[in-house]
Amino acid sequence: MKTILVLGAGLSASSLIRYLLENSLNHEWQVRIVDRDIDLVKSKINGHINGVALSFNALDAVERRPEIEKADIVISMLPARFHIDVAKDCIDLKTDLITPSYISPEMKALDQKAKDAGIIIMNEIGVDPGIDHMSAMKIIDEIKSKGGKITSFKSFCGGLIAPESDNNPWNYKFTWNPRNVVLAGQGGAACFKRNDQYKYIPYNRLFGRLDKISVDGFGEFEGYANRDSLSYRRTYGLEDIPTIFRGTLRRPGYCKAWDVLIELGMTDDTYKLVNTEGLTPRKFLNAFLPYNSSKTVEDKFRDFLRPERIDTYDKFEWLGLFEDQPLLALEGATPAQVLQQILVPKLSLDPQDKDMLVMVHQFEYELNNEKYSISSHMVNIGEDQMYTSMSNTVGIPAAICAKMILTGSLNKKGVTLPVQKEIYTPILNELEKFDIRFLEAEMAL
Repeated sequence: MKTILVLGAGLSASSLIRYLLENSLNHEWQVRIVDRDIDLVKSKINGHINGVALSFNALDAVERRPEIEKADIVISMLPARFHIDVAKDCIDLKTDLITPSYISPEMKALDQKAKDAGIIIMNEIGVDPGIDHMSAMKIIDEIKSKGGKITSFKSFCGGLIAPESDNNPWNYKFTWNPRNVVLAGQGGAACFKRNDQYKYIPYNRLFGRLDKISVDGFGEFEGYANRDSLSYRRTYGLEDIPTIFRGTLRRPGYCKAWDVLIELGMTDDTYKLVNTEGLTPRKFLNAFLPYNSSKTVEDKFRDFLRPERIDTYDKFEWLGLFEDQPLLALEGATPAQVLQQILVPKLSLDPQDKDMLVMVHQFEYELNNEKYSISSHMVNIGEDQMYTSMSNTVGIPAAICAKMILTGSLNKKGVTLPVQKEIYTPILNELEKFDIRFLEAEMAL
């Protein structure tokens, strides 16, 4: 019996754990799952004969290494910053490793050591990164195989609320870490190429420069630029491509309203507020508006919106920004942390809600002096609060990859990601069984 060690049993691990347990009987696997919350692990194992619930500090090498030594493969669902220490243990103990996170420079530097140890360290095998790579490379390889030259590649992805659960004026709910949503786009200008020109969008303009995208059956979306599109040229073998752009999807109107929060300064995470005792949403908003003894907070906010953004007013009223009920203790909080506390009660998923993952690729290429475009999109709706679309699209690709490694159908060594045909083809094929499939359309330009 082969042993799989899963580090972390949070939301993104739910579908991963289910897949591994469901396949464990046919493949004779024992699935050992560790989390500080042992009850959480037990609930996800749900009494399965091949599941083992463990509780220890997976960040502590002394506690972690004995379990890695027992394992044939480790799947780390820990926060990305902890993968490197797990990877070093796996190299020492010659144990294969899978993570859904981006390959960091520190991880990349372990490539030769992993090869020397005879193991694979597979990264970027979730949804974004992961499914985005595999679905894009499928089309890129097909275009190249017939002699085409790709001139433009745009890719968008968004974790959103399913249409049947979309019941608020923001047309959005948190399907991932709320803090990451509040801080989205910070940390440097977005950079990409359009028509052979390098373009940069600073954070204060990010949500004002949008691409419009339509998906059959699901309506309209808007895409704002991700921070770094340029590094994907090398990932996809498109070093000389004139246009490359990656973005995040939201429903129309969201970005226009979010831009207001940025301009106010409410998303700033670089300093701490003072005198926050008894702080209410109304006082928080007023702190970012000019002083005026004769105008209400509502009137000052309308002035701030100006005529071109006044249509967003109802969104902020719905959020409760004008309410005067004290927030929880906020000593030493940044504006972004206060904003998050206001947003979470309003934008969290309700028990009956379902989330939705939308991914769109847009290609243009030339072949025999003719120009063509290919559009490819995937829309997946979650099952429930346990097996969300985000959990399915993150966890199932990683689980399928683990199966391929354990059964010997994937023998690559070193630090890598799933951009080779022998990796992405079987994974994409199996994902279709879980209603994670891409629909493609090609046309001459």
